Amino acid sequence: MFIAGAFVPSPPLLVPELNGLAVAETDELRRAVLDIARQLAAATDWVVVGTGDTSTEVLPTARGTFRGYGADVPVALGPAAAGEPDPELPLAALVAGWMRDRVAPRTSVEVHILADDTDPGTCVNLGEKLRERLDADSVPRALLVVADGPATLTAKAPGAFDPRSGTVDAGLADALTAGDPDALLALDPGLCSEVRLGGRAAWQTLAGVFTAPPDSATVTYSAAPYGVGYHAGMWCP
Repeated sequence: MFIAGAFVPSPPLLVPELNGLAVAETDELRRAVLDIARQLAAATDWVVVGTGDTSTEVLPTARGTFRGYGADVPVALGPAAAGEPDPELPLAALVAGWMRDRVAPRTSVEVHILADDTDPGTCVNLGEKLRERLDADSVPRALLVVADGPATLTAKAPGAFDPRSGTVDAGLADALTAGDPDALLALDPGLCSEVRLGGRAAWQTLAGVFTAPPDSATVTYSAAPYGVGYHAGMWCP
């Protein structure tokens, strides 16, 4: 039973141990992300969608660590996770595992990473297949998209400033607030690549899961504290 499609950003600075003395700067974002996790805690399974250099999947038996980002903070993707924490786990998997460990330790997390350049049709096809699985029985399941907006919103952003990025991020925010899957599908892959909106494929997979608009759409955080668009919220079927 599909209960919700949630979305959160992927900055490693969500993890307090990675922030040092600047931890207070991300308190609002961290609270918003953990509140999303609490709302999803009733789900037995989270199906996570993120993006990366190449497509891959991560099973609920995996463990990871944020060691590669500056602190050895281990995470687990499920109650049966075992083995040494993998520092090469995709960032979306690490963030989802961190959320799970803090507020939903009984939940199992399965992660689908799409290559950044995955075409929209493939994203929609994956979303439709995931929706079939999410709806398959009475077990409560949730979708969690871990993705960012453009990384070129200010001069100090990771990708420097691109004057087109503000319009792109505003369009993304409007689509998420309105619960508009068609607007997500309208994100142009070429433009998104140029303004470093690396999460485009994950956003378009969300559109594939919601072939019809959600019954409700809520955005609880939308800002760009480091020149990167961060959005957190939830669509409910």
